[in-house]
Amino acid sequence: MKYPLVIGILAFAFSLKAQDDQIKLNQKQQNYYEYEDDFLSPAFHQSRRDSLRALMPEGTAAVLFSAPERNRSNDVYYEYHQDPNFYYLTGLREPNSMLVLFKEPIYFQGQETTEMVFVQERNPSSEIWNGRRLGVDGAIKRLEIQTVLANTTFKNLALPFDSLKRVYFQKPYAMEEQDIEESASLKGLFHHFEQKVDSFSPIAETHLGMMMAKLRQVKTEEELSLLRKAINITCEAQNELMRKITPEMAEYETEAIIEYVFKRNGAEYPGFPSIQGSGENSCILHYTSNRRPLKNGGLLVSDVGAEYHAYTADVTRTIPPDGKFSKEERKVYNLVLEAQKAGIEAAKVGNSFWAPHQAARKVIAEGLVKLGITEKESAVGDYFMHGTSHYLGLDVHDAGMYMPLEAGNVITVEPGIYIAEGSDCDAKWWNIGVRIEDDILIREEGPENLSAASPRTIAEIEALMEEE
Repeated sequence: MKYPLVIGILAFAFSLKAQDDQIKLNQKQQNYYEYEDDFLSPAFHQSRRDSLRALMPEGTAAVLFSAPERNRSNDVYYEYHQDPNFYYLTGLREPNSMLVLFKEPIYFQGQETTEMVFVQERNPSSEIWNGRRLGVDGAIKRLEIQTVLANTTFKNLALPFDSLKRVYFQKPYAMEEQDIEESASLKGLFHHFEQKVDSFSPIAETHLGMMMAKLRQVKTEEELSLLRKAINITCEAQNELMRKITPEMAEYETEAIIEYVFKRNGAEYPGFPSIQGSGENSCILHYTSNRRPLKNGGLLVSDVGAEYHAYTADVTRTIPPDGKFSKEERKVYNLVLEAQKAGIEAAKVGNSFWAPHQAARKVIAEGLVKLGITEKESAVGDYFMHGTSHYLGLDVHDAGMYMPLEAGNVITVEPGIYIAEGSDCDAKWWNIGVRIEDDILIREEGPENLSAASPRTIAEIEALMEEE
């Protein structure tokens, strides 16, 4: 009789040790999310969920999904980047997740709740290869969302969608390679969501996007703190490029300088592929090949942005690799700078979102005629073919309603002139491309240039390029 007792005691002891090990693992795992303490707070994300709920009509729910994991080639995946709307509302940076918000409380497992998030479970073997997960316990502690459940439970969970007037949802993208039968995957979550609302006609995706755009276009002080950090890192990178650039470099070497400064200062990613277009490539708006030798001549358009804790900057400077602007380059550059100043001046509370563009376009249209590049102002679109502003935030082209400007908007002001080879003007202007872009905070007292730390005038740029 004593052997079963001993075995039982040992089993109980091992059980206690396993529980203790799991607690220690969870505690240790939690610490890995605390290398930095300047991420957006759970209170911020809670306030955003509350704000979205306030926009939702009675009797509705909103359902959002995490971003998919994206395959690069064979068994290599891109570094994971969360869906901006999902991150904005949750703070979760892991895949295969789902958020459900209810306008009014529902009863779930004996308690009232207005929100629930479904997260991927802990998986020691996967975590060895791909990094640690929060799991349900970690998500409860870190996210502070009312109800946290494993994503595998959603498949068999009865939620009161059929009693609602409408379900807003955001469809996830790029799920083609995933198996819908794997309920823990993003595609499985969305498949089972569709099944639950398949016979329920009042569902809407567009309306949720509009509500999220309305929220995201006005930045809180917490968001502005991260944006300022991203923009300051970007300005430092542009300034370092001005100090280091030589005509002996290739475009990819200038990209290396920029992105080294990003990483050195704690940015997780470039917010978008770095644009380093020189000579003829300065006239390609979103050029990203970055292979041309600078010794072939021409200006370098450096359009870059560091991403820090999910918020991205977007700052463009145009630089002469040899340290001096030519006569023609000076004239085109100063015209763009004059247009940008007019655009920033127009970036005021109450003005149309398009007011900066209209002001900048007018200056460039008149200036091109004065320089003799074109004979009529109506031809301005041949040389300035893009808009002047977009919202900035979690995306480089951030969500927003493009309504009259209001305090808390952050927009770019980025006029440009691009005179490609073969343009209908004197050949002396060919292959001159200039863009100057700054990140502007709309304030009641007037626009604030958040990226003013990087010089814009010819005199300032040439002086910085002379520094050791």
